Amino acid sequence: MDDAALRPEGARPVVRAFAAGDGGPLVAAWARSAPCDPVTRERFRRHVLLDPNFDPAGLLVAVRDCDVLGAAYGVRRQVPVAGGDLEPAQGWIPFFFVDPAVRRTGLGRRLLTGVLDWLAWHGRTRVDFASYTPHYFLPGLDRDAYPHAGPLLARLGFRPRLEAAAMDRGLVGYRVPGAVRERAAALAAEGFRFGTPRDDDLVGLLRLAGDEFGPDWPQAIRRALDGGAPLERIVTAHDPSGRVVGWAMHGAYEGLVERFGPFGVRADQRGTGLGRVLLHLTLERMRAAGAHGAWFLWTGERSPAGRLYRSAGFATTRTFQVLRREVRP
Repeated sequence: MDDAALRPEGARPVVRAFAAGDGGPLVAAWARSAPCDPVTRERFRRHVLLDPNFDPAGLLVAVRDCDVLGAAYGVRRQVPVAGGDLEPAQGWIPFFFVDPAVRRTGLGRRLLTGVLDWLAWHGRTRVDFASYTPHYFLPGLDRDAYPHAGPLLARLGFRPRLEAAAMDRGLVGYRVPGAVRERAAALAAEGFRFGTPRDDDLVGLLRLAGDEFGPDWPQAIRRALDGGAPLERIVTAHDPSGRVVGWAMHGAYEGLVERFGPFGVRADQRGTGLGRVLLHLTLERMRAAGAHGAWFLWTGERSPAGRLYRSAGFATTRTFQVLRREVRP
């Protein structure tokens, strides 16, 4: 994911669209080029090749003597996340990388320019780096892990849009704090109910997730449950009228039991302690399932959610910049 280091030897790499037979070499080159974030062939297949929005013309690979030396992936919506919104001005570049042996040759620029031209040809005037939902690998650019990628993206017109923090928390020896137990009891005395959702509760849960947090969150919940995730991975909060007003879960993304989220509380119920109770009840379930830790990729470090996570013992492990390039049509 950067474009600086050594001079190459041999012929200039050919940049072309992804073709059959490129998958294995691409994954191997990815591991050499972005050692902090290697991917498996199965994960590449699920996130890229099986994505209904995947177009091989948008995945450019640099090849020399049958070796993949770099790649850049552009994607646009051909299938909406929900409803009929194809976001016709929006494109994404979920990843790019260049093999260390061929950096400082302009290959990263060639790959990215090719992808940007392809997206522009499809009418995309706004391009975000990395933050493509539902199949993103990372929320944005980790400048510490890939220090040379930022200047290249900046030269191509990408500017910071927002910052995302990834956080982790150990769960060995975890127990729900007494103050959280007390708040849960007080809310229960007011008529609130916490627990595993019933099948019929999923209607209200999905409506809450979509109305308050956008279409990708109900899609993540549906995908997890369709894939066999047990309902016990979800804790819901119901108000005295029986309405779902919050939830937290784990294992929704790629079946990773230690990955926390998604998690949300209805806007008019925030500040009541519901979120804190849901967070800790879910961490308790994660520990009961054998998880030694909890982690997630994306929150605002200074946001109310970020402060809640830190109060629960989470610490920032990585920061990412979501970058955007806009061109006037």
